[in-house]
Amino acid sequence: MTSYLPWYLSYSLGAAAVAILSGGALLYHYQCEIIYPANFPEGSRTHVAKPSQYGLPYEDLTLTTSDKVKIKAYLIKHPDDNLAQARPTIFYLHANAGNMGHRLSIADVFYREFGCNVFMLSYRGYGLSEGSPTEKGLRIDAQTALDYVKKHPVIGDTKLVAYGQSIGGSVSIDIVARNEDKFSGLIVENTFLSLIWNSEQMIQQITRLPVLFLSGRKDELVPPAHMKELHRLLDTTGESIWREFPDGTHNDTCLKPGYFEAIKYFLDGIMGRRKDQK
Repeated sequence: MTSYLPWYLSYSLGAAAVAILSGGALLYHYQCEIIYPANFPEGSRTHVAKPSQYGLPYEDLTLTTSDKVKIKAYLIKHPDDNLAQARPTIFYLHANAGNMGHRLSIADVFYREFGCNVFMLSYRGYGLSEGSPTEKGLRIDAQTALDYVKKHPVIGDTKLVAYGQSIGGSVSIDIVARNEDKFSGLIVENTFLSLIWNSEQMIQQITRLPVLFLSGRKDELVPPAHMKELHRLLDTTGESIWREFPDGTHNDTCLKPGYFEAIKYFLDGIMGRRKDQK
């Protein structure tokens, strides 16, 4: 299924991140401008690609958070409400550089190939959203987005699956741990144990949901041992699936063979469509 993303590498967050950080260890010595490089690549704060460029139906949303910050979001939903209600919704939390528009090629796979609705946002200080990114702020943004989705007249009762890449994985672990009853599953990719976000503790609060771990063994920014430890710490009555990609780096793991097959297998399990399910 890697052919679904033929031009993904034309947007190389990896190059930007490596240029900024020059190695994962430096993450621990810088603050928000390094942890949240919202201005990379150039133009990320002024230009956000639209789902219409992919032929996707969508709503362009502006949400106001509890601390009065306006954040931007896209809802990519099946036009037929009955179909939309029967399909899962992906709650997409992006990595630490760029904006939600840079992830539309992945949203396109979720929508066209897997039949999902997709909700995605640009955190505060990213894309065209107001404010500046902080851990507290992103936590508020995620909660605001979740509240919107759960109150939506069409997708509010759909099976909701959080999907987070890199720092988005930490945001997703946090929002799911605090709202586990509102989700049906969690997918995390190349996520760290702790930096500012304390994923190490929060993941232990998830006790019911199925979780899919997607780990690039050649991740040059987040040591793969972090993902392995998150997997070890999870104690859930739901399914816990580990998928490792031998050549996957921090930003190209989604291009590796078997990546989207693993996600499809996981989603089929949530929807009760797998042949190996009783």
